Amino acid sequence: RNLLDMDTFSKSDPVVVLFMQGSGSSEWKEFGRTEVIDNTLNPDFVRKFVLDYYFEEKQNLRFDVSPWVSLCCVWAQDFLGQAFVALGEVIGSQRGRLERALTGVPGKRCGTILLLAEELSNCRDIVTMQLCANKLDKKDFFGKSDPFLVFYRSNEDGTFTICHKTEVVKNTLNPVWQPFTIPVRALCNGDYDRTVKIDVYDWDRDGSHDFIGEFATSYRELSRAQSQFTVYEVLNPRKKCKKKKYVNSGTVTLLSFSVESEFTFVDYIRGGTQLNFTVAIDFTASNGGSSRCGVCRGVPVAMDADGCCAAGMPSHPTSLHYASPYQLSAYALALKAVGEIIQDYDSDKLFPAYGFGAKIPPDGKISHQFPLNNNMDNPSCAGIEGVLESYLQSLRTVQLYGPTNFAPVINQVAGTAAQVTDGSQYHVLLIITDGVISDMLQTKEAIVTASALPMSIIIVGVGPAEFEAMEELDGDEVRVSSRGRYAERDIVQVTQSHHMRTMLIFPTRLQTNFFPSKFVPFRDYVDDSGNQVLSMARLAKDVLAEIPEQLLSYMKTRDIKPRRADP
Repeated sequence: RNLLDMDTFSKSDPVVVLFMQGSGSSEWKEFGRTEVIDNTLNPDFVRKFVLDYYFEEKQNLRFDVSPWVSLCCVWAQDFLGQAFVALGEVIGSQRGRLERALTGVPGKRCGTILLLAEELSNCRDIVTMQLCANKLDKKDFFGKSDPFLVFYRSNEDGTFTICHKTEVVKNTLNPVWQPFTIPVRALCNGDYDRTVKIDVYDWDRDGSHDFIGEFATSYRELSRAQSQFTVYEVLNPRKKCKKKKYVNSGTVTLLSFSVESEFTFVDYIRGGTQLNFTVAIDFTASNGGSSRCGVCRGVPVAMDADGCCAAGMPSHPTSLHYASPYQLSAYALALKAVGEIIQDYDSDKLFPAYGFGAKIPPDGKISHQFPLNNNMDNPSCAGIEGVLESYLQSLRTVQLYGPTNFAPVINQVAGTAAQVTDGSQYHVLLIITDGVISDMLQTKEAIVTASALPMSIIIVGVGPAEFEAMEELDGDEVRVSSRGRYAERDIVQVTQSHHMRTMLIFPTRLQTNFFPSKFVPFRDYVDDSGNQVLSMARLAKDVLAEIPEQLLSYMKTRDIKPRRADP
């Protein structure tokens, strides 16, 4: 809108070029160009750019607007302006519509560029089906068979990719499997006529499962079961070749098949759901190194007048809070990595920020939930830069002390989340810490209480310490519980990938990652070359990857549908 007029005898002939910046890279690469629209300062471009969207990544975009000289088919030297934006900003804006001022021509108003984003709706359906079998081959010597099904999606090159396994039904030739749900895109990649191959196996404890037979179908054929039962013959090619009277190895019947649309993370964001980001930073003295005092850990070092180690001072180069003129501290890096992505989905860009484990002025009392901006009535900071500024200011005014307590700040955010549970607000709490948790029982109680609320917790560990104590929150063997109460939904799950340890807290009832407390040691993401941008991108990609699924899980279990965006 209102572009600069650079042509002498007519208006400009504008074209827009989209550039993208790789994750952790400063290099811009051209992604595509719009069509040229002749003789106008208010072009409406038709050509669309189809991008892969990742919530957990900072996807930087640059739009360059220039006139096109069609006569010689070269770029004109007259530049009309450019705009920088993150894809998440467009997705997170109202109705996916963002207007941004064009800049780049000194002393002139370059007009604006209007960006619209919509999610491609192809193949968003999910299928629920149930199958049974009859008269399958007997494979076990002392019993019958223990059958299960394996579903495969066919690929363009003729190969097959496994997409689902049913549970095993023990000791029967006439199994009835439980209903299961699978996205249509996983089953057939949106091609309704693509072959779906289904193998029938007899389960063996040693993993050498016996092949019973197979049959093939398609999504379109399966969908006919909505009005009638469909029966498939299970065939074993080897048996068929060897035995002339071979008929089949049993039959499989599709008992039910239903389809429903699946809401996506973008549906809720476009419908107005806001992500509210809160940060809590560890101000315990152990951030400064080791000592023999009761607050810190390790070997004796020089002590200050308060009996704490000199390295516990954030201005000391060995402190984890220390920021040199050339490099941010690990705390600041973790905060920026996560916060700069989440802020795109928060309309007011105001973020509550707390510290814990410090003696605070004026009376030197230990606090585990003090506002970084020193405003008890309004702990919110303006943007991530505001949080960083308040964090650095707090380092100059508080005394690092201890112990490391998580429960107060978890309860604080849970109390806020409990005020609005209609799906319009979802809270993400980032806890950055260097040490072993000191209030494990209270933290478990806080997690159990908060497990029914629209919130997620991310815990990032910084420094060289070992964080095995966090394993107590692992609910793989025993669900997280407190005083006889269990977390409302699934378990604490520990996973390892690419030399990183992650711990996800899932409230118990469904196998979905609704309320996770995700724990990662920051050192696993530090780039060997010292590239801080790449380090932040790696961290954010891992700790934020599950937030969309966690939000969807909460909405689904509460039967909350996205609000319809205003036209």
